[in-house]
Parts: sequence; C-alpha cells; structure tokens
Amino acid sequence: MRTMEKFLVLYKARAAEMEKMMRDTTPEEREKGMGEWNTWFETHKKEVAEMGAPLGEAKRVDPSGTTDGKNEIGGYSIVQAGSLDAAAKLFSREHPHFSMPSAWIEVIQIMPTPEM
Repeated sequence: MRTMEKFLVLYKARAAEMEKMMRDTTPEEREKGMGEWNTWFETHKKEVAEMGAPLGEAKRVDPSGTTDGKNEIGGYSIVQAGSLDAAAKLFSREHPHFSMPSAWIEVIQIMPTPEM
C-alpha cells in the first residue's frame, strides 16, 4: 500500500480581485459560496487532512525591517494523496475557488522534516 503524502494547497487570486469580491458581494452570496466550499470539502473528506482557513492582511519581514505585504493568498488547506499529480487532480475546473476572477490554486508537496 502506498503511503499518502501531504500537500499544502494555496487558494490564490489577485489582491484587488479578492478585495472587490469582499466589497461587492452580499452576505447571502458569501453564504452561498461557503455552502459550495463545504460541499467540496464533504465530497473530498478522505483527502482533506486539514480544512484550513481564509487568510487576511500580511506583513513582509526581511533584514531591513517590516513593511506591508501584498497578500494574494485567500486561504489554505492541507490534503493527502499518493502523489503531487493525484493531489492536483482533486482541484477541477468546478472547484468553488474558480468562481473568483483571476483565481488559481497552487498545490505544494510538504516534505518530511530532516532529522536534526
């Protein structure tokens, strides 16, 4: 039996599009959208290791100090699958994130932590 690997899923879109969506949608439209997300999560509950959460404002920190960041990540999840390709296939064109203009999803393998 193949070991399941974990993958970080980042739900991304242009920051301006995310701001516009939050500003221009009604509470009823947002509730409907969350229902679509919940349906997706329920359909894929065997693969979802952690539902995750929406993400907000960001700060950029580097050796020069701290500045306002530009966050294009709307949220995250963690899924499990046999391979990166199998994990990516979970996110079809019908995924609710794609209802937002300019949306894309990145699926990133979580590597095992080396022994210290």
